[in-house]
Amino acid sequence: MTITGEPDGATAQAWDALGGAPELAGRVRYRGTPGLGQGPLPVRELARAAVGACALAAAELAAVRAGGGAGDTVPPVVDEGAVATAFVSERHLRVRGREPVNFAPLSGFWRTADGWLRTHANYPHHEAALVRALRLPSAAPEAVRAAVAGRTAVEVQERVYGEGGLAVAVAREYGDPRPLVETVRESGAPGRTLGRAPAGLPAAGVRVLDLTRVIAGPVATRTLGLLGADVLRIDAPGLPEAADTYADTGFGKRSALLDLTAAADRAVFEGLLAGADVVVTGYRPGALERHGLAAAELLERRPGLVVAQLCAWGWDGPWAGRRGFDSLVQAGYGIAARCAGPDGAPGVLPAQALDHGTGYLVAAGVLRALASGGGRALRFSLAGTGSWLVREVPAAGPGAPGYTAAPWLREADSGYGPLRYAASPFGDWGRGPSRWGADRAAWLPR
Repeated sequence: MTITGEPDGATAQAWDALGGAPELAGRVRYRGTPGLGQGPLPVRELARAAVGACALAAAELAAVRAGGGAGDTVPPVVDEGAVATAFVSERHLRVRGREPVNFAPLSGFWRTADGWLRTHANYPHHEAALVRALRLPSAAPEAVRAAVAGRTAVEVQERVYGEGGLAVAVAREYGDPRPLVETVRESGAPGRTLGRAPAGLPAAGVRVLDLTRVIAGPVATRTLGLLGADVLRIDAPGLPEAADTYADTGFGKRSALLDLTAAADRAVFEGLLAGADVVVTGYRPGALERHGLAAAELLERRPGLVVAQLCAWGWDGPWAGRRGFDSLVQAGYGIAARCAGPDGAPGVLPAQALDHGTGYLVAAGVLRALASGGGRALRFSLAGTGSWLVREVPAAGPGAPGYTAAPWLREADSGYGPLRYAASPFGDWGRGPSRWGADRAAWLPR
């Protein structure tokens, strides 16, 4: 096992995008045996850089809360084996010994008359929309295959989106460049004074209102929870989360249900917002604005707040308002075509790296904003992380063989029963998540 303090190119890129002092980037040290080296794109380098930047942001916040400055940041050490394991945490999950359901039968690649299509039908309402759009006789893979074979990929894409479903034509070339991180607004007002933090918990005492779903946002907030934050996830009661997804990403937080269109629930939510230090959102542009929760409005009401927003396709352009998941962005951004096999069929990255990578970058952005005093809104997207991957992340070459996930797998009880799960690169939560929506919508006492 070796430890290197040499500056890492991808880590420096991520740190620069987060607005960090350039001289700190070389302080991140990596050790251990890396994984995720398969495939034509530098996924291993992206993964370790995203986690490394987050580790550096946590160390910077710890230094600031200890009364020092960024120059007093203690060099963090990141184990590449832990990174590789965490980036495929959903694959390592076992719920009462059972493997999780990561992709439903109607989620996948389908050959069309002019190329390929990727569908995402993991949620029942998305499966129903796909069946409805294609007028399928049954919700069976054979029916999808027959229905799309004589149509163009874009035709099917638009039909399915028009019905509220999710399908994307596989792009042959990379999409337009996207920024990795955007600071879209600074209020100029300081956040709450945090004071000294316990060792290893730089985010202790920070209240994080979590308005995210699926993987990227929940990875960010479970990381903040591990680093000491009080994280409260709020969902609408009519939009259930998949149990296996929450069993994997619900660590380090509590989960409650509120209907923002109901006056009583909205009053509870406003009370939570008044006590929050950070708001993390993971909905497509426009989805929260109709509830008066645009970043600009939040900062006008709470000038010292940190707002971190993430979406799938970016914050402008014709696809900005569309729903999306990692697998769809890989397809629509040209990554799936780049990962094609010898037969020409599109492929996938060795991890849902856009999701996980964006999640750690969001957590890093929040930590850096807290260290800088709060009062800002940041934007991230899966497409931005994809753009970074295909255009900027430097490949470091194949890693040494010998990686195994075993040292990073843990067991704990949870609201779903006994779990086997992947530990975070920052340590272990020590206990599993409660059930989705089962907690009280209230902050813990400080």
